[in-house]
Formats: sequence, C-alpha cells, structure tokens
Amino acid sequence: MKSSLGASRLVYSTDVGRTCPVCRQATAACVCKSSRAVPASDGVVRVFRSSKGRGGKTVTLVQGVPLDEPALAHLGKLLKAACGTGGTVKDGVIEVQGDHRELVMRQLTDKGYTVKAAGG
Repeated sequence: MKSSLGASRLVYSTDVGRTCPVCRQATAACVCKSSRAVPASDGVVRVFRSSKGRGGKTVTLVQGVPLDEPALAHLGKLLKAACGTGGTVKDGVIEVQGDHRELVMRQLTDKGYTVKAAGG
C-alpha cells in the first residue's frame, strides 16, 4: 500500500467542505471556474434536433453560442421559457425538450446571432 501524502486528492474535508479537483480550493472559493475560456466558435450558432441516446425522446440542441457558462445558462433559461418546456445546459450545449427548432432559431435571430439549421 503506497502512502504518498503529496499526491493526495482530497475531495471532501470538514474544514472547507467540498473542494475543486482542479485548483483544490473550496468550491465557494474556486478560481478555475471563472478563468475557463469560452470555446472558439466560427460565429454561427447551429440548431438541430436529436433523439439519440434519449429513449426516442426528441430534443432541440443549440451549439456554438459564444458565451461563458453563466450567460449560456441564462440564455438556456430564456429559450426554455419561450418554448414552454424543460431542458438543460451541458458542456456548452443548450438542450431544449421537444422539437422547437423554428422557435429557437427565431429567438436567437432576434437576439442578433447568426443561426443555421443543422442535422435532421
């Protein structure tokens, strides 16, 4: 059994609570979340429909929005409210439940984004 205290990956401590696995600070004081860069984009927001891996349920996916995580979550909330459905934001992709491509594209165009319909 190896005992290397220098390579310890502390995940939870009663002193600070949960810690970030990247910067090893308390999650409330995490500095790496705010420093993550917005992924490079070609300036075109792509909206497409997908049902793969969802048990046949259709979702509308929005990729390529040049926003950071909090702004992307806010945009996702606005799109879900406009469609009257649920959804989530995962890995820089907004997922809206159901086939709402036309409505999502109209909303994004009104906000000034260049939008393309992609996929099936």
